[in-house]
Amino acid sequence: QVQLVESGGGLVQAGGSLRLSCAASGSAIKINIVDWYRQAPGKQREWVAGITRDGDTNYADSVKGRFTIPRDNAKNTMYLQMNSLKPEDTAAYYCNAEVLIDWDGATWYGWGQGTQVTVSS
Repeated sequence: QVQLVESGGGLVQAGGSLRLSCAASGSAIKINIVDWYRQAPGKQREWVAGITRDGDTNYADSVKGRFTIPRDNAKNTMYLQMNSLKPEDTAAYYCNAEVLIDWDGATWYGWGQGTQVTVSS
């Protein structure tokens, strides 16, 4: 089995930065694809950013230019670098990943438990 664990959330002032991690353990060989989502209280979960198997990154318009997924990710850990944070970025952040679990190509797909990001004004 695979476990996905997010970390790096916390309380930060507006304009500050945080770096979220999404780490795969257990049977994980490497993370192929990851998408980051967030959910604020009373709102639907929304897609924030993602990186494809080829390393291409995409971002929601609301975070473009402020959030990045570094390309120098470790095999089993992906990151979301969040700069110039705004109060409206406050939410629980989740990673959703496809993880390689076998060298024959078998994959596991699932979610982490989330990490809270709170941005004060």
